Amino acid sequence: MIRQRRRRQSDSPGTDQLIAEIRDRALPLRGRDDLDPLLERIGEARCVLLGEASHGTHEYYTWRAEISKRLIQEKGFSFIAVEGDWPDCYRVNRYVKGFRDSGRTAREVLYAFERWPTWMWANREVVELIEWLRLDNTSKGRNTGFYGLDVYSLWDSLHQVLNWLKNKDGQAYEAARRAWRCFEPYYGDEHEYARATRLIPESCEHEVIDLLRAMRSQTPHYDGDGDEEAFAAEQNALVMKNAEDYYRTMVLSNSDSWNVRDRHMDETLARLLDFHGPDAKAIVWEHNTHIGDARFTDMADEGMVNVGQLARERYGRDKVVLVGFGSYQGRVIAGNEWGAEMERMTVPEAREGSWEDLMHEARDEDGLFLFDQSLSEAWFAQRGHRAIGVVYHPEYERYGNYVPTVLPRRYDAFLYLDRTEALNPLHLREPVLEEIPETYPSGV
Repeated sequence: MIRQRRRRQSDSPGTDQLIAEIRDRALPLRGRDDLDPLLERIGEARCVLLGEASHGTHEYYTWRAEISKRLIQEKGFSFIAVEGDWPDCYRVNRYVKGFRDSGRTAREVLYAFERWPTWMWANREVVELIEWLRLDNTSKGRNTGFYGLDVYSLWDSLHQVLNWLKNKDGQAYEAARRAWRCFEPYYGDEHEYARATRLIPESCEHEVIDLLRAMRSQTPHYDGDGDEEAFAAEQNALVMKNAEDYYRTMVLSNSDSWNVRDRHMDETLARLLDFHGPDAKAIVWEHNTHIGDARFTDMADEGMVNVGQLARERYGRDKVVLVGFGSYQGRVIAGNEWGAEMERMTVPEAREGSWEDLMHEARDEDGLFLFDQSLSEAWFAQRGHRAIGVVYHPEYERYGNYVPTVLPRRYDAFLYLDRTEALNPLHLREPVLEEIPETYPSGV
């Protein structure tokens, strides 16, 4: 039965037509088998980027996990790369591959995540996925990996490089020591370092560049658990170089530092694909603001790029599938300021006229959307699309948290979830940290 829809002030010409088309195009989304049309749409793509409209929603994680499992089992995808720090995620990678001394359980490995917001990866939903990956690798003879794409871990990556080089290469180790001495006065505070570079024309840029060069010149001669350990050490040096650039740029320009971060994630994804060979395939988990093509949002007006756009440009539209997520209302895990204790917050009904609002008006149930050339012009208007970060104030949501978006151009497919529940974190309390990275829109 089709309900009589209410007329709203936000309605524009073509709204009724769009709501009818949303109702007609929605595919069911109730269980694993309902993903068949999405798997068919993915086809032979090399990169599948899976988004989320928040970092604290249970269903975003569980649906991405189901998609990822099927991509690994049915299409031979090589690894999952996430919006997380390289050192922490590489410890997870060692666990899923059964490296020596890699931990006893996924819960133990994930509980060790200490950078706020810990709940992004230290949660029960990811524990289930990581245990599945380890069992699948063991029982099926696969070597599926789990990696972090992000750029924040300057100090942790520096420690990792020093530990790796200590007994291996004199030239690279000395370069790492010089970098350590340069950063040492800032006591592990990236923001203090960034502020200092704004006041005086000195930085550690040359030291981290020299370290990366030294690492790359010597990497083929390293040994350890295998080539992947050497690759991980070099990646930590690359994180240091780009993190130094990120934090130094952040005090001057939000859009420029955003681009440093997303270009680093794009570069890391490319390195991972190259490392895994010409037939490698990648699954990426990041916020919608990173995986949805920025050219079809207001981000482009600020000169911002993102991973989804860069992946399409690097590999071609036919080799990349971007999958967005959104919901109408529910609950979410977030903090009311950076470093605050996590809370279960209520997500209010979506703003009138937004994509989520129209999808609720059309169906008020979950649905899968695949976008193609048969869409009418009504789909190509720019409408608000909700984006919740790790810092969230539901009471002010109607004044922000929406990214103007041409949905079928920003994504190739979209999972709409009418009502969602909060993620299930492992930690009971959160440490309060001073570091407050630049984010868009808020804590993304």
